[in-house]
Amino acid sequence: MALTLTSLSDLAALGFDEIIDVRSPSEFAEDHVPGAINLPVLDDAERAEVGTIYKQVSAFTARKIGAALVARNAAQHLQGPLADRDGGWRPLVYCWRGGQRSGSFASILSQVGWRVELIAGGYKAYRKLVVEALYDTPVAAPVVVLDGNTGTAKTEVLALLAARGVQVIDLEGLANHRGSLFGGRAGGQPSQKAFEGRLAQALGALDPTRVVVVEAESSKVGDRALPPHLWRAMCAAPRIRIAAPLEARAAYLARAYADLTSDAAELAAVIGRLRHLYAAEVIEGWLKLAAEGEFEPLAHDLMQRHYDPRYAKQRERTAEDAGRVVETADLGPAALEGVADRIAGML
Repeated sequence: MALTLTSLSDLAALGFDEIIDVRSPSEFAEDHVPGAINLPVLDDAERAEVGTIYKQVSAFTARKIGAALVARNAAQHLQGPLADRDGGWRPLVYCWRGGQRSGSFASILSQVGWRVELIAGGYKAYRKLVVEALYDTPVAAPVVVLDGNTGTAKTEVLALLAARGVQVIDLEGLANHRGSLFGGRAGGQPSQKAFEGRLAQALGALDPTRVVVVEAESSKVGDRALPPHLWRAMCAAPRIRIAAPLEARAAYLARAYADLTSDAAELAAVIGRLRHLYAAEVIEGWLKLAAEGEFEPLAHDLMQRHYDPRYAKQRERTAEDAGRVVETADLGPAALEGVADRIAGML
């Protein structure tokens, strides 16, 4: 039976035990339905082989060879990842368009006795819902932007607000990037499509009667672009700005970016990307501070020379509301709890 998705919330509400993506590993890696596991019925090389045979030999030969490969791979999945599933297991299966790959695998699973269903239209149907949610639908909840210069612990405060029951969307978490040249995280960024899928799920889960707090960003988080509706809502939204002294921000960044500062080669490489903007002696000075482990002075100078001036220009271009200010002299854990309490009281 093919199930037609009418909204992204259907996936959680329907209560399947497992969602199985039978597309090739490269298709799955680019994007997939959230929570799905990948049990490919054709790997990347096999898919290419069948496609070549389809074009150069005949459709019949391609289907015959494809069926043999699907059967072999399905057997491996049954004897491997699915070996411990009991008789009551209920999977939802999809491929690219809900066609032969998912249909073939679902048929085998149903012969075992499992109650298997397909996503009508496959991944393309899911992706259509994502595009509609992000590009055709305005943000339903009123947006408040959490602003502040680099090093004001906005991401950490956002998490503290969520712990207090405030509705938030962590764009940097969804994009797996801290939103600056130095913002790369382990594992790299998801694809644009995968980022959009995560974001669509987060927006769809919002209560439209309550404000949602998002961190101030440019129109991109790392290399991942924000959809226009959300970006326009952020530009027009009221702002709450965290203000802290440069020294406190430098100390915070030295702690928060410990993963980067522990990798001397990567830190030097990132600093090197600024060579086109600054004189050689400035770059060499930053590299010297990095090599000597002087991370607070390094963060201090980077913010003073690079980030603070650019942040001021960005705010002038995008913020229609200068915002209310929450000042703090300290960005340690206890102080940030207080900052979160004060901001929550403003919402």
